[in-house]
Amino acid sequence: MRPLTDEETKTLFAKLASYIGKNISQLIDRPSDPHVFRLHKDRVYYVSAHLANLATSLPRNALLSLGTCLGKFSKTGKFRLHVTALDYLAPHATYKVWVKPNGEMPFLYGNHVLKAHIGRITQDTPEHQGVVVYSMSDIPLVLLELFDEI
Repeated sequence: MRPLTDEETKTLFAKLASYIGKNISQLIDRPSDPHVFRLHKDRVYYVSAHLANLATSLPRNALLSLGTCLGKFSKTGKFRLHVTALDYLAPHATYKVWVKPNGEMPFLYGNHVLKAHIGRITQDTPEHQGVVVYSMSDIPLVLLELFDEI
């Protein structure tokens, strides 16, 4: 496990900013338990600073994972978020869409969301912005990169 380089940090923060905006500081600067981002085998992990310091005593080939996997870097250098990041990004999301119960299952099976299935949407949501899709009972379902997909 190693810290992110400057270029990797820029790419990661650009992706996170499309979903949570300026709330990135709330992920890192937690007063009770500070967290850091670490890279291991092209995957970015979100882990407490104390646990990351303890993991330095393990050899890299013996370490499988540590903390929560936020996503991975592709071979072209792009960052792709994983569904495991949903629990950490959803509370801080700036743009949210709520889907009615009759539209949840078709959406989760890969179909588009019809206009009739949208229950609520955050006011003034831009067109090409990262959104978090919620069920009407405020359970986060998925992160979407483009608003046009809904």
